[in-house]
Amino acid sequence: MPTSRRKIDRFFLISVALITAVGFVIFLSASLGLLTQTGVDFGTVVAKQAISLGIGIAVFFIFSRLRYTWLRKAALFILLGAIAINLLLFVPALARHVNGASRWINIGPISFQPSELLKVAVIIYAAAWAYLARDKIKDMKHGLLPYLVIVGVLSALLLIQRDTDTMLIIAGTAMLMFVIAGMPIRHMLVAFLLLGALVAGVVVVRPYAWQRIQTYLNRGSDAQGAGYQINQSLIAIGSGRLSGRGFGQSIQKFGYLPQPTDDSIFAVAAEEFGFIGSIALLGIYIILAASIFRIGTKSPDIFGGLLVIGIGILITTESFMNMGAMLGLLPLSGVPLLFVSHGGTALIISLMIAGIVANVSKYSNAV
Repeated sequence: MPTSRRKIDRFFLISVALITAVGFVIFLSASLGLLTQTGVDFGTVVAKQAISLGIGIAVFFIFSRLRYTWLRKAALFILLGAIAINLLLFVPALARHVNGASRWINIGPISFQPSELLKVAVIIYAAAWAYLARDKIKDMKHGLLPYLVIVGVLSALLLIQRDTDTMLIIAGTAMLMFVIAGMPIRHMLVAFLLLGALVAGVVVVRPYAWQRIQTYLNRGSDAQGAGYQINQSLIAIGSGRLSGRGFGQSIQKFGYLPQPTDDSIFAVAAEEFGFIGSIALLGIYIILAASIFRIGTKSPDIFGGLLVIGIGILITTESFMNMGAMLGLLPLSGVPLLFVSHGGTALIISLMIAGIVANVSKYSNAV
């Protein structure tokens, strides 16, 4: 049967459409907070996000029609391409430095974050490797060793960029994918211990990482310094009470809450829509994640299943890392709230991987 005649999983499609629409509405309100910032053009920021949304929707439909099996054949080239693009961050003329870290590439009027592409490339490659290795993945040579090589190389690249969050997300997602594919638990424990040692090393040599942990453990000790963002976030969330102040009525986004359209956007949403709105937003993410994992478990082949499950792990991890940090349940990170936070690269990539899941759902028994 031609691909075009197959149907995308309805629950998944509805949840993607809902989180994308709700996310843009939340972004529009949060972006009003930029009016108090000098050097920031409110209209330009909104226009760029709207353009990114339009491109993302187009990319979603393109990838939903391209049969996912081509990704398996191109997995190595995709990974190498993503690494090559990340290496451009070491070209001074192209890299943009923000808070001491180089995570953005500027080419003329276009600016993008290459680490977002790297996350997806690793998922595709890990799924392709597991498909090719199959039963051999239980052996250290085909399971643990390839995992350590991939994570080791990418960790070195990301740590130079001071992007610890992306390193942890990639390492954790790939580990779970390898375990699901059949890597023995004892090998997972070895990988986990090595990852823990790496994180401990980062905390020792990178003061900002240790400061995040200290702030998380004792956020009240420096309320006007390191603990400022989390304290302002909790004020915003608490002031939303049950039903919120109302759309566009957040006070904290006007000069109090740092990065109201980025890391702190969940706090803005909670202030305006209250506990009820926050639970509703959380519910959309849960439905989205559940539909993705259901599609993954019903995929017609190992590659498609692992690919979708890896995407589900990525979306779930990033979303709950962001919300957890704003609620004070996790240390602060630079992880965006997918489909909601400001950032064209993250939005386009999010809709791209949603398109991949949509295509896999056409061939699964989930429809």
